Amino acid sequence: MRVLVAATAKVAIPTLEWLKQSEHELIGIVTTPDSRTGRGKILSQSSVAKWAEDNQIVALKPNTHDEMRKAFENTDVVIAIAYGRILQKDILALPKYGFLNLHFSLLPSYRGAAPVQRALLNGEKKTGISIFKIDESLDTGPIYLQKSYEIPVNATSEDVLKDLSEIGAQSFHKVLIDIENGDQPKAQTTENVTFAPKITKEEARIDWAKPAQFIHNLVRAFTPSPGAWTTMNENIIKVSQVIPTTKPITLTPGTIEVQDRRLFATTSDFCLEVIRIIPAGKKEMLVSDWLNGTRVSTGDKFE
Repeated sequence: MRVLVAATAKVAIPTLEWLKQSEHELIGIVTTPDSRTGRGKILSQSSVAKWAEDNQIVALKPNTHDEMRKAFENTDVVIAIAYGRILQKDILALPKYGFLNLHFSLLPSYRGAAPVQRALLNGEKKTGISIFKIDESLDTGPIYLQKSYEIPVNATSEDVLKDLSEIGAQSFHKVLIDIENGDQPKAQTTENVTFAPKITKEEARIDWAKPAQFIHNLVRAFTPSPGAWTTMNENIIKVSQVIPTTKPITLTPGTIEVQDRRLFATTSDFCLEVIRIIPAGKKEMLVSDWLNGTRVSTGDKFE
């Protein structure tokens, strides 16, 4: 089967690696145009474009509608994984078998741009992957395959996405066989539909007046992007790992307790131990290392 992949984020790379070794023909990759990123606004290509370059696979970066039409012509099937572009009806009709999407939830739960982050934020214990045929609406197409996944207790969104991307990659073997055999996908149920809209930076701000478990979920959900954050002395600090404790609170929410080079922050019910942070303008580090080089003491506050 002649397969084209439409993707931007690195979660597509396991599927690309599988396709490269499979009996199918990976005819190319469609990804988003290069963009300016970082503080220096350096023009950078997507993770998928870099993979294509390293593996000598054709990478197309269409920008206009006409360019997109040309990019998707003469294909049997297109696999879309975190592509980031809206596909219009006339483009969806181009491949012989249509467009497939690898979505990181058990649809119809968590339709939208941030299914893993929203699942972790809500404290879900289970999620999974769905491979479905794309239609004109948001994640509503009929499903070829779903697989469940138990979420590890302390896993971040990066950890879960890595696992799900591997599960999804191996699942395409069966889906493509089913398509070649003429098997039809099953319509999604209209019950228990939930949505997972894109995360905003303000949502990732830690409210220390919330319960410890809620904050723990928030940090897991928003690590590494956009990063759970707080402020101290008007400086932004990202928090990338915390551990809930049963240590009772004795101070107002957000107040810091320093004990033996360990840092605890009070919430509405228990203390959280803060393990890893990213101070403004610096790389991620252990809190114990941060305490060695900064003046922080019991009674200081995260705001």
